Amino acid sequence: MQTSLSQLRQMTTVVADTGDVTAIRALKPVDCTTNPSLILKALQMPAFEELVAREIEAGRGAGKTPLEIADALTVGVGVELAKLVPGRVSTEVDARLSFDTAASVAKARALVAAYAERGVGRDRLFIKLAATWEGIRAAEILQQEGTDCNLTLLFSLTQAAACADAGVALISPFVGRITDWHTARDGRAFAAQEDPGVLSVREIYDYYKSNGIETIVMGASFRNIGQVKALAGCDRLTISPGLLQELDAETAELKRMLTPEKATGRARLAVDEARFRWKMNADAMATEKLAEGIRNFDADHEKLLHRIAEKLA
Repeated sequence: MQTSLSQLRQMTTVVADTGDVTAIRALKPVDCTTNPSLILKALQMPAFEELVAREIEAGRGAGKTPLEIADALTVGVGVELAKLVPGRVSTEVDARLSFDTAASVAKARALVAAYAERGVGRDRLFIKLAATWEGIRAAEILQQEGTDCNLTLLFSLTQAAACADAGVALISPFVGRITDWHTARDGRAFAAQEDPGVLSVREIYDYYKSNGIETIVMGASFRNIGQVKALAGCDRLTISPGLLQELDAETAELKRMLTPEKATGRARLAVDEARFRWKMNADAMATEKLAEGIRNFDADHEKLLHRIAEKLA
């Protein structure tokens, strides 16, 4: 019998939630998705040692700031990852810009230009933005310019509906973090079929397919393979190397759980700014996890800047 991973690949596009070159080569995902936490880990890997040294020295010679060097390192890692996958590499906009539409657009344009200078076109990229109201508006502008966006830190149907209205190419609803919040509140574990994170992604998937929305749904932030298997058939799933290896070691039959044909026909929502902010305010989990995610990404970005500053000194 085929492995669970092989079966999953027949119904879902598998993306590697890592910047680890060795894992990507071994697991052969279609796409790679990154965030500041993963970039920070990647910079400690031997595979990127030469790249890091080169970018630091180039930055020192050009009198660049740690922030400018961090951007160059991020793009440099992304270029190397693009050599390993046939699809796309997601690159995240600075989390500190999550509530500034104009600054997010400017940063995204700069990242796309930097990739182009190194021979990677926008057709190989997703620009990642936090799914705040301002981030969604930035994505709307970028999509109109031909730059596909991946809206991350997404925890609710409200965020997903607003992304659909903006014509976003891809969203990344965070399964595990939703479940973490409910586990902490309720003090119990959840079976896959009642898992709050799984149910949230199923609701979003159903809403999109019911309304003919072309935005790709990519489940993210998994805690165990039970959550992954409960979303088999989702457009894409971004999975950590450890869980990919578990799936590759298992030979149990994998049942497809999501198909467009099973969409229940939910009516399309109207989400303007006032409704978005009100619905988010009413959703404690989504509000708390969005804020926490932005803080954590920013904390790792600050660690990266600190390490670059130390090397420059």
